[in-house]
This record gives sequence, structure tokens and C-alpha cells, in this order.
Amino acid sequence: MIRLELSNEPRWLDLGRSVRVKVLPPVSAIATEVWREMAEAGAFEDEPEIDAGVLEVKAWARRVIVAWEGVGDAEGKVIEQPAPETVDALMDVPWVWLAFRALYVAPIHALEQEKNVSPPSPNGSSAGAETTATPVRKSAKNARAG
Repeated sequence: MIRLELSNEPRWLDLGRSVRVKVLPPVSAIATEVWREMAEAGAFEDEPEIDAGVLEVKAWARRVIVAWEGVGDAEGKVIEQPAPETVDALMDVPWVWLAFRALYVAPIHALEQEKNVSPPSPNGSSAGAETTATPVRKSAKNARAG
């Protein structure tokens, strides 16, 4: 069963170490923009020049983070409002990127992953498989020769 989030209200995500971000809900219009950006950057090529995971998380973050707490510049001055370049800088911090990916981006992919899973076999890995081999019957001629 799919659970629909009927609220379009932003929500707060706690990324740890006193950093919180207020995010818009993930919707298909934003997803389309993210995936278009990824395609234009070559993330879906056979040998991409940029890591698709990094690009995707940053693309989502730039579009959905509307406010934050606990973010400052190099001198420690609070950065009041997120901007694309400051969001990218925040996502360059490994633990922030990991937390945002786990809390925001991973749930977007959860439904896609669920549909690709096969149900387990009833009693072990091969219990549900059909037998395709048939026993070889010895003919009377082969039985005498063996």
C-alpha cells in the first residue's frame, strides 16, 4: 500500500550537530527538474564524469531546502537564508550529505526498490523452482555394457 502525504507543508529534518533544514515535500515536478539536471550533466552516461549520487542529492537539496538552522560561514557568521551556492557548500560536508541522503532522498527511491524485489521461495532458495532436468533411463543395452 502506498501512503499519500496530502500536506504540502515544509517539514524540518534534523541532520545532526545542531544543523536542521526545512524542506519542501518531494513531488514529481521537482523530481523531473532533478533528473533533467542529472541528464544534462551526463550522470546517466555509461562512464559519467560526475557521481550520480552526489549530483542527485545536491540537486534535490538546492530545490527543496527553504530554511535552515545551525549553518554559518567560515568566520562563524550565521547564514540566514539558503542560496544554491551555500546549499551546495553544505552538501559538500560528508556527514551532512549522508544525513540528507538518508532522510530525504533515500525514501524517494524506496518505492522503486520495493517493486524490483521478488518474493521469497516458500521453503528455501530452490523450493519454488520447477524441475527442468529429467532422469536418464538406462536402456537394456547400456545396462549390460555398464
